[in-house]
Amino acid sequence: MYRFLLTRQWVILTLVGLVLIPTMVRLGFWQLHRHEHRVAQNQLIGDNLKARAVPVTSLTSPGRTVPREDTWRTVRATGTYDTAHEVVVRQRTGSDEQSIGYFVLTPLTLPGNKAVLVNRGWIPAGTDLTRYPKVPAAPSGEVTVTGRLKADETTAVSGIKDKRGLPARQVSLINSERQAEKLPRPVLGGYVELTAFSVKGTKGSAKGGKQPEPVAAPDHSSIGPHMAYAIQWWLFAAGVPVGWFVLVRRERKDRAAETAPATQEKVPAAAGAE
Repeated sequence: MYRFLLTRQWVILTLVGLVLIPTMVRLGFWQLHRHEHRVAQNQLIGDNLKARAVPVTSLTSPGRTVPREDTWRTVRATGTYDTAHEVVVRQRTGSDEQSIGYFVLTPLTLPGNKAVLVNRGWIPAGTDLTRYPKVPAAPSGEVTVTGRLKADETTAVSGIKDKRGLPARQVSLINSERQAEKLPRPVLGGYVELTAFSVKGTKGSAKGGKQPEPVAAPDHSSIGPHMAYAIQWWLFAAGVPVGWFVLVRRERKDRAAETAPATQEKVPAAAGAE
């Protein structure tokens, strides 16, 4: 009755189904783990953004890699901007997530002859990408900055290619080790994403003229589609044996319908012979 399951076609179909089921189950768990990682990351970002500001030197130092648990912590630092070593970071989007421009990266010289990189914000790209763009001047004098501590960007993590041979004072990645090669003082690991600043001798937040557009805070409310994808993969895995069973029943029914007329023809012939 089910001998057709031993045919080459059905053996291959059954083996394919047996391979697909565990593969889809694993893909579902992979998406589940991505969902759990996203939820944990959102929780970390939210907690760190709400934490009180601490001195940047308490969380990082020259040559140090900013650990995941300290990323997005609110930090503060006081010093003077070193505009002579200011660079711009290419191919960055503005707050509308469409306009392409630059991040302005300016070292802040700290007491003790150390420096920390400060991403002062975004500016639009000009018409000539081979020349250094017009950058709003950094506040002069002693400045106290507040911002989010970020880890150095790398190609492996960001997916951004670290291009060489770029125009002068233009870079692809924000990387303290790379910038430390050009500065005359040690540079703290990671960088600060500026959210506010004040200049000594002024009250509140000093404007200091037009400044780059601040980088928007990270979205830590969306959990993404990973859980939905996980459920989809598991439903696909459950559907494989169901589909296999339906095909088997249909094949058996079709084979039975094909053999029935031949049987009916043989019965009258046998009766006439008698």
